[in-house]
Amino acid sequence: MPLDPDTFDALIDHVRRFVTERLRPLEAQVEADDAIPDDVVAEMKAMGLFGLSIAEEYGGLALSMSEEVRLAIEFGRTTPAFRSAFGTNVGIGSQGLVIAGTPEQKAAWLPRIASGEVITSFALTEPDVGSDSGSVGTRAVRDGDGYRLSGTKRYITNADRADLFTVMARTGDEPGGRGVSAFLVPRDLPGISVGEPEQKMGQKGAKVADVHFDDVRVPAANRLGAEGEGFKIAMRVLDRGRLHIAAVCVGVAERLLADCVAYASERRQFGKPIAEHQLIQAMIADSKTEALAARALVLDAAVAKDAGRDVVLESAAAKYFASEMVGRVADRAVQIYGGAGYIADYGVERLYRDVRLFRIYEGTSQIQQLIIARETLKRGG
Repeated sequence: MPLDPDTFDALIDHVRRFVTERLRPLEAQVEADDAIPDDVVAEMKAMGLFGLSIAEEYGGLALSMSEEVRLAIEFGRTTPAFRSAFGTNVGIGSQGLVIAGTPEQKAAWLPRIASGEVITSFALTEPDVGSDSGSVGTRAVRDGDGYRLSGTKRYITNADRADLFTVMARTGDEPGGRGVSAFLVPRDLPGISVGEPEQKMGQKGAKVADVHFDDVRVPAANRLGAEGEGFKIAMRVLDRGRLHIAAVCVGVAERLLADCVAYASERRQFGKPIAEHQLIQAMIADSKTEALAARALVLDAAVAKDAGRDVVLESAAAKYFASEMVGRVADRAVQIYGGAGYIADYGVERLYRDVRLFRIYEGTSQIQQLIIARETLKRGG
């Protein structure tokens, strides 16, 4: 059930001030240190941000999808790494458990996930498995009342801090996704090792790393759903995650647009502010129009999800359009700033690099196109 409107408005207002007054002044520091300050993470925990999507009975805020995307838009107005600090707990790291967990599994983990005591990660991608997620090679072999898990997962967000991994592994010989099962795998089980965080183009402060499973014994009680249901669970998790990411893209675009308007109103060329030049206005107009369209698409899809409708197509379309849109907006922002846009002091080049990842994770733009086409054909138009 959605929050009381006044309560939610108060939450949005609090988050907006937190982003503006607390997080934005730290953006250069996060970029330089490649880390989110511990005291900021503690404040996020105190605000309940790690449990946005988790039921109240487990200590979460139980936001609806419509509420969650509105809050994600607000967090899009600062360095994406801040949102990533709690993002896996809200989305892909917890939703498999929310969707398919037993009462015992939920009781054991969700309260600590919601509080931020436990950090979660979603382990699907492998060295040879990216967009073709049904070809998971990591194996879980039945062994009495448990499984022996072996394989390597790659580019796993928050793996360096994760206490619990949702791992997709092959338990059967069926081809494609039908042979994949999902497991809750605590980090402290013997045989698990996490590699050094990768050096990335952007989104400094949000870490990704390899996770290695070397004959890890996982109790059968840690399996999510029945054997062979893991791929379906993963796809349902990603439907929600794509809407969340699309909302973040909208927030970044709105931030860039506001920065461009402020800069263009002050920067003078040919005797007047560049905001008065029509070709600058054309870039601002294009960015504003696309940002409005993406916002409408995200909010509409979120309402449909809250109504219980199938939003496989809508979430893919929202993620596809919004992630491509914010790339174009960032490119125009650099152009409007001119030489200053290429200089680190202004922050525009940082966001330009940051947003590039949105077109890749939670499914590349090309995967979204395939989903959109498949679902459109299935629906008959």
